[in-house]
Amino acid sequence: MRFFRRTAPDAAVAGIAALAEPVRRDLFDFVVRSGTAVSRDEAAEGVGVPPHTAKFHLDRLVQEGLLEVEFRRLSGRTGPGSGRPSKLYRRADRELAVSLPERHYDVLSQILATAVAEATSTGADVGGLVARTAREEGERWGAGRRPEDDLPEVERLATTLAEGGYEPHLEDETLFLDNCPFHRVAQTQTDLVCGLNLEFVSGVATALGCSSTTTRLDPEAGRCCVSARATARP
Repeated sequence: MRFFRRTAPDAAVAGIAALAEPVRRDLFDFVVRSGTAVSRDEAAEGVGVPPHTAKFHLDRLVQEGLLEVEFRRLSGRTGPGSGRPSKLYRRADRELAVSLPERHYDVLSQILATAVAEATSTGADVGGLVARTAREEGERWGAGRRPEDDLPEVERLATTLAEGGYEPHLEDETLFLDNCPFHRVAQTQTDLVCGLNLEFVSGVATALGCSSTTTRLDPEAGRCCVSARATARP
């Protein structure tokens, strides 16, 4: 039995962990409450810390993707003698979410919303649109995460799905997925979500060029309903 795990650190975990430091969290909250970009000195005064301390923590928040930087002259003047632009901090246009086990309800919502919107405007069957949209989303997602081409197909698929939180493992040449990223919804809408999941994983396999790998519904308690296996060669 072979297990596959993420090959890169989870940026969302690192970003949220950065807020565990009390001064850093206070500075982040101050920037967010300000509603506009603020300078190091403004942030330092706002939370009652020295400017050099504020700079250290603000730059760490930038590094973790929680804040963004812009440069602007606060005096409004331009040209010679107007001074250097100030470095200002503002909240990044980025969403962070962490769940253990890993879930991706944002992906599920995007698939369903896209399919329902098209069904509403065209009158097409929403079930068919969900299946098509899920496969297209899987192809798009897989195309952006191509592993080494010299890996066997099933291992290539496993390596990629590990990045999506599926927790794959290979057993007797069959790839099982120990985690369902859409678990909570799958508990109440099993047929819909399992069918959608199958299409998504199939789309990932297509994007990776896994033409000799078949995916299928293979439900069993305690794991995702989808499995994959390399097609036997003649």
